Amino acid sequence: MKIPYLALILFIASFSAVADKPEKIFNEIYRPQFHFTPEKNWHNDPNGLVYYDGEYHLFYQHNPFGNEWGYMHWGHAISTDLVHWEHMPIALFPDNESKDKEICTAYSGSGLVDHNNVTGLQSGEEKTILLFYTSQKCGQRLAYSNDKGRTWKKYDKNPLIAFDETDDARDPKVIWHEPSKQYVMVLYRKPNNDDKQKGISFYTSKNLTDWEFKTHLAGFYECPDLVELPVNRRADDKKWVLFDGDGSYIIGSFDGEQFAAETPKMRGDFGNNFYATQTWSNIPESDGRTIQIAWMKGGEFPGMPFNGQMTFPCELSLKKYIEGIRLVRKPIKEISLLHQKGEVWENKNLIPGINKNLARGVKGDCLHIIGNFQLKTADSFGFVVRLDKKNNGTEIMYNTKTNTLSCLGKSAVVEPVDGVLKLEILLDRSSIEVFANDGKVALSSCFVPADSAYGLYLFNTGGELFVEKMEIYPMKSIWQKEK
Repeated sequence: MKIPYLALILFIASFSAVADKPEKIFNEIYRPQFHFTPEKNWHNDPNGLVYYDGEYHLFYQHNPFGNEWGYMHWGHAISTDLVHWEHMPIALFPDNESKDKEICTAYSGSGLVDHNNVTGLQSGEEKTILLFYTSQKCGQRLAYSNDKGRTWKKYDKNPLIAFDETDDARDPKVIWHEPSKQYVMVLYRKPNNDDKQKGISFYTSKNLTDWEFKTHLAGFYECPDLVELPVNRRADDKKWVLFDGDGSYIIGSFDGEQFAAETPKMRGDFGNNFYATQTWSNIPESDGRTIQIAWMKGGEFPGMPFNGQMTFPCELSLKKYIEGIRLVRKPIKEISLLHQKGEVWENKNLIPGINKNLARGVKGDCLHIIGNFQLKTADSFGFVVRLDKKNNGTEIMYNTKTNTLSCLGKSAVVEPVDGVLKLEILLDRSSIEVFANDGKVALSSCFVPADSAYGLYLFNTGGELFVEKMEIYPMKSIWQKEK
């Protein structure tokens, strides 16, 4: 009888071990399935975005001790396709062995590959990856890796720029400026503690460790970014874009020391939750894209082990319109890697009160919707997503009388092109991102939908709507490897 008894004990022990493991990790009710989230705890600004040797590195503000802001470290994840992410160990810890909620914690910053070893920090065959960050009230600092970002060391001559209690400096973004053959750091500062001077300071360096102040541009707040983009994809016509913390931007010229604005500041996103935008550094020229991601600030995730999510990565470009040059933001093409078998409709004329819901067969909490809609005589049209059996859901609506696109209490003006409005909608478990007319206008918002609400309704009111083409794809989870 001893052997069966022993077997029973082992069976019970193994069952208990399995039961102790969370069965729904990365599959919780409000866990985004194709937007990045940390495994657990607080997360905000994207940091240190850099590409090296086939891998995209994503760092982010992270509190490893709980779901509240504070005790900032840099969380870390790696991807080979910008879609599927592998969580890595924490990359940056507070300086000076600080245990304080703020002092010397690792605030936001950027990443760069030192291809020419101008820092002299390379110690093997791998190029050195550099992370520039704000050590809160302890200056602008540098960390580096010589093993493809697996381990990190702090620069022994930190800080690069000493702390100044009168300027609140933080969030360094470092780029290479080819025309002037030097590195440029854009840094948020408030000189002389003057709120009217809140803005972006420009520093230059030849070796990435010694930095010289050049100019300051007021009218910005936190998390700056600076990128050069072609207009209408023409290599001979490029403009610089300077981003503010809320994703708003100015287009102009930049000579390596001074930014000359050619437009007023314009909104980059019209939704509820879009902040701390950053672009990846060192993307290969053979790719050629400028790719941006942002924190969905203010999102709510009740009952979840994590707090915070990113937007879906988007490709940036500049396009010339009648009213001037504007930034265009579209989900990256790699989103198609997540498509499950979808449905396609073409040339469908919808008449209110006669046609049934064209999308009535679609159910799901994670969808990619792409459509071209000829407005005809409709007063409005749109979608109700996460529709339950009581016909409650969240509305995405376009008003043809005012040319306004609305979602979750926010709206933006979008003019139709030749009577047609293009929409691309990313529906995840806790967010909705809407892109209109190939990304000219975007609304990014978090929401908390009802449980067991999976319906989708396409509506039009007041007149006819012609669906030139509409594609709807249920989305795979990016966490399948981690379940």
